[in-house]
Amino acid sequence: MNPTEPTRFGPAADHLTRHPHASEAALADALAHDIAQRLSAAIEARGQALLCVSGGKSPVPLFQALSGLPLPWAQVTVTLVDERCVPAEHADSNAALVRQHLLQGPAAAARFLAWVPPTHTPDHTRVQRPAWPQARAVYAEWVEALNTQLAPLWPADVVVLGMGLDGHTASIFGQGEGMADALSTPDLVVATRPPHAPHDRLTLSLAALQGARHRVLQISGAGKAQVLQQALQAPNKARPVGLVLQPGAANPSHTVSVWMGA
Repeated sequence: MNPTEPTRFGPAADHLTRHPHASEAALADALAHDIAQRLSAAIEARGQALLCVSGGKSPVPLFQALSGLPLPWAQVTVTLVDERCVPAEHADSNAALVRQHLLQGPAAAARFLAWVPPTHTPDHTRVQRPAWPQARAVYAEWVEALNTQLAPLWPADVVVLGMGLDGHTASIFGQGEGMADALSTPDLVVATRPPHAPHDRLTLSLAALQGARHRVLQISGAGKAQVLQQALQAPNKARPVGLVLQPGAANPSHTVSVWMGA
C-alpha cells in the first residue's frame, strides 16, 4: 500500500482532504485500509459501526479490497447510500452488487440492511412506471420503514459516495422529482426520480449525508475532477455534490475526504 500524501483543495474547500492515486488498484487498497481504521475506531468507541456504500462499477475494487480485511465484521452494519427501486435480483440493484462484491469472506459476517422490500416485484422503468405522485405513495411506506430502522444507528461512521459527470451524488440530481425534498428534509431517506435515468430511487438526504461522521467521495478521471472543482467553487443545487461535501453546520467536527484515481 503506497498512498500519496493527502493535500487540501484550497480556500474554496479547505475542510476537504484530497488523496490522489496513480491507479485504481492503489486507490482501492488505500481507501479500504482507511475505512477499516475508521470502522475499528468506531467499534472501539461505541461497540458498533455503520458503513454506507454506493453502487455502480467504480466501488467494486474497493469492496473487494475491504471485504478481506480482518475487522470485527459482526459489529458492523452495512447499508446503502441510495438504491434503485427494482427487485433484489435485478441487474441494477445496488443491494445485489454489495452482496456479490462486499459481503464476502470475512465481511460476510456483517449485518446488511437492504432498502427495497423483498416482496417488491414491479420494475418501475421509464417506460412503464406510474406518474410520480402514485409512485411516491408506493415508496412512502418503504421510506418510513428505512427512516425508522436507520435512526437508532445514525450518524453513520463512514459514507462512501460517487459522483456523475453532471455533478450528482447519491441519488440527488440537479433536476427531477423529489430533489427539493432531498435537499431540505430532516429525514434520513427520501424517494427521488432522476430526469433521465431509467429507475426511481431511494436516497440518503443532504441532512443525512452531512450528518455522517466521515464522508468519502471516490472519483476517477480528469473530467470528474474538473466537475468537482467547479461544484466546490460555487456550491448549488445544479451540482448537488458541492452541497453534499460542505461542512455540516450541526456537525463541524465531522470530516470529508476525496479519493481520486487517475
